[in-house]
Amino acid sequence: MQTFYHGTHKLFDKFDLSHALEGDGKVKFGFGVYVTSKYESAVHYSASNKSATEHYVYTLEVPDKTEKNHIAFKQPINPSIVAKAEKKLGHTIPTKFTEDGKEFREYLAKELTGHIDIEGEKAASKFLVSIGVIFICWPYSWKNPALGDNMAVLDESVITITKVEKVNPDKK
Repeated sequence: MQTFYHGTHKLFDKFDLSHALEGDGKVKFGFGVYVTSKYESAVHYSASNKSATEHYVYTLEVPDKTEKNHIAFKQPINPSIVAKAEKKLGHTIPTKFTEDGKEFREYLAKELTGHIDIEGEKAASKFLVSIGVIFICWPYSWKNPALGDNMAVLDESVITITKVEKVNPDKK
């Protein structure tokens, strides 16, 4: 298991993807629970709702990231994931969509629903989970990827909340 953090203005006992768009309302990196390896980043995101008066950081345990359970932005897709996706889709995925996690996710959304919108994102996430992919990853800092990871956890049932802290984000 690995430790990650989630910042929000909401207090709850478990994650539920039916509330996924209640933060900033965006699905920039895939439909899932957005988590970070950087505590400070979670504090920052806890303040994304400007009208909220309380802010929380959840400390989480999630399964370890493996070659076969995640896709990553600006990284080629593991061949076993591509093979599972092609088998389930019933056709070959063009190579240009298997060289980057974002392109792969968007290809799936378009194949499954005909468009890349919230419904397409949900369908792509559900499809990825069905073939064993539970994370979409990208670096905390694109300039310095060694600083840590951010992830969209596509299957909320794999998340264990270990601690919830009330925080006071900087007003900067």
